[in-house]
Amino acid sequence: MHTAFVTGGSRGIGAAVVRALAPRCNVAFTYLSSEKEARELERELAPYGGVKAFCCDVSDPVSVAAAERAVRERFGGADALVNCAGVSSRGLLQDVTDEEWRRLFAVNTDGVFYVTRAFLPHMIEKKRGSIVNVSSVWGVKGAAFEAAYSASKAAVIGLTLALAKELAPSGITVNAVAPGATDTDMMKCYTPEELAALAEDIPLGRLASPDEVAAAVVFLLDNGYVTGQVLTVDGGFTL
Repeated sequence: MHTAFVTGGSRGIGAAVVRALAPRCNVAFTYLSSEKEARELERELAPYGGVKAFCCDVSDPVSVAAAERAVRERFGGADALVNCAGVSSRGLLQDVTDEEWRRLFAVNTDGVFYVTRAFLPHMIEKKRGSIVNVSSVWGVKGAAFEAAYSASKAAVIGLTLALAKELAPSGITVNAVAPGATDTDMMKCYTPEELAALAEDIPLGRLASPDEVAAAVVFLLDNGYVTGQVLTVDGGFTL
C-alpha cells in the first residue's frame, strides 16, 4: 500500500487532504501546536487502519529528519508528499518585523525545502513519487498588506517548477495548488466585512471549502503525467 506524508494535517486544508487520502492509502501527517485536533483526526480515521499523526516543526530540519525516520519505521517510507503547513500575516510591509518575515519564510518556504529534501531519497530510489505543494493565489498575483506572505508563497511556486524539471527523470511529479480564499482558521485575520467584500470579488461568489482544495491535491497526486503545474482553486478570482 502506498503512503502519503501530509504536513500541517491537523486542521484546515491539511486535515481535508488527510481525510480524502485515508480511504486510499496510509497517511502520515504532522502537527505542531494542534495536538488535540491531530489526535481527534486520528481517532476519526482509525477505521481505515493506516493514519498516524507525528509532531513535527517543518521549519526545523532536525525535527523534519526525525519525522522522516519515524515514517520510514512505521510505513517503510512515503511515495506521496503534500506540503501544506503554513502561517500567514497581514500588515503594511514597513511594519513587518525581521522576526515575522523570517517566520513566514521558515514555515512556508524553508519547510517545503526541508521536508522535500528529507523524503526525496526514498522516492528517487523507488523511481516513483508525487509531490504537491500548497502555495496560494497570493503567490500567483500578490496581495496588498500581505507582501511577506505573498513572497513566501511565490517562492514555493518557483521551487515547484524547478523541481518538476529536476525530478521528472526519476519518475517523480511535482505540482502546486494555489488556493484562493478558503474557509479555514487562517481567514480569521479578516473582519466579516472584509470577507464579504472578498467574496464579492470572486466570480463564484463564495470562499472555497477545504474539501474542494483537497480534491485538487488528490487529482495532482493521482495523475502521473501532470507535472510542473500550478492549479489555482480560486472560484475564478484570477480570471
